[in-house]
Amino acid sequence: MLSGGGPRPEYPRPRLRRPDWINLNGEWEFGAGSRPAFDRHIVVPFCAESQLSGIGEIPGDVVWYRRRFDAPKAERLALHFGAVDYRATVWVNDRELARHEGGHTPFSVDVTEALRARDNVLVVRAEDTLEDKTVPRGKQFWGRRPEGIFYTPTTGIWQTVWLEPLPARHIRALRINPDLAAGAVDFELDADGRAELDASLDGEVVGRWSGVSGRGRIGLERVVPWHPGSPRLYELEARLLDPEGKTVDRVQTYLGLRTVETRDGRFWLNGEPFVQRLVLDQGYFPGGLLTAPDDDSLRRDIELAKSLGFNGARKHQKVEDPRWLYWADRLGFLVWDEMPSFQAYSPRAEERLAAEWADVVRRDRDHPSVVAWVPANESFGLQEIEASVRSRFLVRLYQLTRELDVTRPVVSNDGWEHSLTDLCTLHDYSRPAEVARRYRSLEGALDGTVSGHAPYNPGFEFRGEPLLVTEFGGLQLAGSGGWGYGQVAGGGQLLRAYRGLVEGLMARGPVEGFCYTQLTDVEQERNGLLTFGRVPKVDPELVRPITETPKER
Repeated sequence: MLSGGGPRPEYPRPRLRRPDWINLNGEWEFGAGSRPAFDRHIVVPFCAESQLSGIGEIPGDVVWYRRRFDAPKAERLALHFGAVDYRATVWVNDRELARHEGGHTPFSVDVTEALRARDNVLVVRAEDTLEDKTVPRGKQFWGRRPEGIFYTPTTGIWQTVWLEPLPARHIRALRINPDLAAGAVDFELDADGRAELDASLDGEVVGRWSGVSGRGRIGLERVVPWHPGSPRLYELEARLLDPEGKTVDRVQTYLGLRTVETRDGRFWLNGEPFVQRLVLDQGYFPGGLLTAPDDDSLRRDIELAKSLGFNGARKHQKVEDPRWLYWADRLGFLVWDEMPSFQAYSPRAEERLAAEWADVVRRDRDHPSVVAWVPANESFGLQEIEASVRSRFLVRLYQLTRELDVTRPVVSNDGWEHSLTDLCTLHDYSRPAEVARRYRSLEGALDGTVSGHAPYNPGFEFRGEPLLVTEFGGLQLAGSGGWGYGQVAGGGQLLRAYRGLVEGLMARGPVEGFCYTQLTDVEQERNGLLTFGRVPKVDPELVRPITETPKER
């Protein structure tokens, strides 16, 4: 029953795989307004604003989707949505079955009791008020035309919709926590009854466990770390058994053995100091906007970044498709996972963002590529409130993140105005000479004069955490249209400016890593190393050695 064909036919949830599923992507009936007219058609999972949807315009604040499906034979049937922006209501055969708030996180519903054998009618209502700045919007603009650093918005379904047949007793979730030091993996299997788990490396079983579902540990006969230079992954299969020992459900996942920590002013990977050479990646695609046109496009972005010498990306103001994280795991690419911000503060906005951010961390915390959490950026939406209120919210997000995952550092507010934080991250679009001067000393780096914002909020201060410059550059080729943070005359001047910036940061001083703005142009913002269509502006073979400039000690 493996789905095939249609847009985005690849399995959408790589962290918990079953062989049987039905892809509901493709042509749906579509309408906009307070009442469903269904007078148009749309190609799911592309949002109405995108060209690949077949519509290509902002549809309004409320949109409707409808399609029919035949129910497969199964004891239970789950309906999954990768992401619907922003509020979703779901009906099957006129029965309301689910409501979900949060435009970047998945949700599921058991539709079994509403089914008939044939011609089931699925209806989805999505509401995303364009001018509401209190919802987590990220870089989606709240006007009719994109401006500045903000881009075309996304309304409604923008990730895969799919059906999953399930047995009556099935595995509900599998949480894993690899332990490199012990050569083992701890797990929590949410299911009822006895289970077996096998861990394999290179096709060979290297660890087994059996017992009652719940918490357990698998010792590994071969211990091979995951690293960007050697992204070795273990395959893990979990089987749920009936009283006679027969398998009634089976899921597959994978894991990477690695550790990350911050101490002594440095970032450590697998117990060794590691310089992060990241690129800002906003995850917009020609034709699809937030939705990649195909799985190869997600993989290709990582391959292009690696060809430029980067060992990771800060996925900026977007919760990326799980397939992109899958490729980061497979290809060996570090990821900073960042929450899209709201643009106007209110107590309700705070509650919304915190709740959705918790779902983001739960969704992504088993990916070995993810090495940092970024719940806020540049005080987006927090600029006009009192510093004490801003700090309280940032501390809350920091503590919430640490409660959900103690294994990764948390960046409280990337760019400036940090509260509690495990990394001191600064944004600086100065020219190369000024960058080279400023970052020769910690005092120069923290003088607070670069952006007009203090590095730390009142009552908080630098505590020796690693310092990284996580936005810089933003250079645009003159005559390319749009805008950038600075202009250069051509490819040769771009290379010289880029070399001056990177060498200035990597010279002797407190900087332990960087994130260059940015990988690709995005709509009117033309400051990528690649065009929006992913064409390099300069030869990657010339960029790579600059990106890999050694850190002076």
